Amino acid sequence: MTAFIEAELAYLRQEQRLGRLATVGRDGMPHIAPVGWRLDPGADTIVITGRDFAATKKFRDVANTGRAAIVIDDVLPPWQPRGVEIRGRAEAIDGPEPHIRIRPTRIVSWGLETGPSSRRVADA
Repeated sequence: MTAFIEAELAYLRQEQRLGRLATVGRDGMPHIAPVGWRLDPGADTIVITGRDFAATKKFRDVANTGRAAIVIDDVLPPWQPRGVEIRGRAEAIDGPEPHIRIRPTRIVSWGLETGPSSRRVADA
C-alpha cells in the first residue's frame, strides 16, 4: 500500500522535475531551494539529488535534523494551481551518488482530480 493516493501518483509521474525543498538549519532558520527530484514508488519516497550535493546546505540540514519538506507544483492555464506537498522524515545519504530521501509523514495535495487532500501518513 502506498502513502500517495492515485491522483497524486499520476501527478508525480508526469514530467514535472523541479520542486522546492525546505529544510531547517542549526540556527533554526528555514532554508528553501529549487531541486531536482524523483519518485521512488518501490520505497514510497521522494529522492532528491544534485551537483556536489553532499557539500550543500540542504544536505547538511537534513543530516542534522532528519526532517524536510518538498513542494512539487505547477499552474495550468488560465489559472489552475495544482501540486503536492510532502513533509516527512528525511535521510542524507552519502556515497558515490549523495542524495536525500524523504519518507512522507504528511501529504497535502490540491488542484488534482480528487480535489484537495490533507492527511497524516502512518509510519512504515
